[in-house]
Amino acid sequence: MHAEWMALRVEALAFEHGQSMTKDGARAAELYCQAAKLGDPESQFNLGWMYAHGRGVARDDQSAAYFFRSAADQGVKQAQSMLALVGEPVDEIPACLRDPTPVFSQAPVVPASPAPVSVPIAAPKSIAEMVKKMAPGFRVDIQLVLAIMRAESNFDPLAISPKNAKGLMQLIPSTAARFNVTDPFDPQQNIRGGMAYLRWLLAYFEGDLTLVAAAYNAGEGTVERYRGVPPFGETQAYVKRVVTAVGARVHPFDARITQPSPRLGLIRSPKV
Repeated sequence: MHAEWMALRVEALAFEHGQSMTKDGARAAELYCQAAKLGDPESQFNLGWMYAHGRGVARDDQSAAYFFRSAADQGVKQAQSMLALVGEPVDEIPACLRDPTPVFSQAPVVPASPAPVSVPIAAPKSIAEMVKKMAPGFRVDIQLVLAIMRAESNFDPLAISPKNAKGLMQLIPSTAARFNVTDPFDPQQNIRGGMAYLRWLLAYFEGDLTLVAAAYNAGEGTVERYRGVPPFGETQAYVKRVVTAVGARVHPFDARITQPSPRLGLIRSPKV
């Protein structure tokens, strides 16, 4: 995916600045948007800059803010400064990121989808046994826990991320405190806290595993802000890996755990 968005960005830069080809701001914006949709933070920033200054596209501070926010969320520091100039984004998704509405001359024929198949996950025996023992108490699928754990730490109980997420399930300090984990490097505590968080996310997003995986990686607030999986390459790859491993897109949930996200209806509505 990185190679694909890099190629799009290089071509967009050439059109934007007239390097070895005729300068074409509209074409540059189109290519930047394709890369932005794939999760490229640099293209998101460049496109925000074009909208903020009306270069190649009509000036649109709300679209600029959307792309600056996406870039800032992925660590582009200058994007945060630009947000101070254009304001915070609203819910409206820029037109170039929306999926086209299909037009059918007759009722579409929908082929039968094959039954989803989970992908076996090879976890260390001691960790797999702890997951199997604790998962029923949280009503969380064992395969889901192992898929999240593999994506987060690759089963390293001492893993620490640049954002200070710790242990097998990579709990950040606020999440660890939220679910009563006092020692995130203790495998049992860490797994228990991760399962408690997954159980909460399942209730919050009503069993939608795509949203649950995205929220575990990027935070539930980020999923709500972007009305679904955010345009981050890392998160998109993460969601695909987890959902493929589980072999399903929905999971039973306990509605007693928490009220569903107040933005769930907006997330599920067509992005038009």
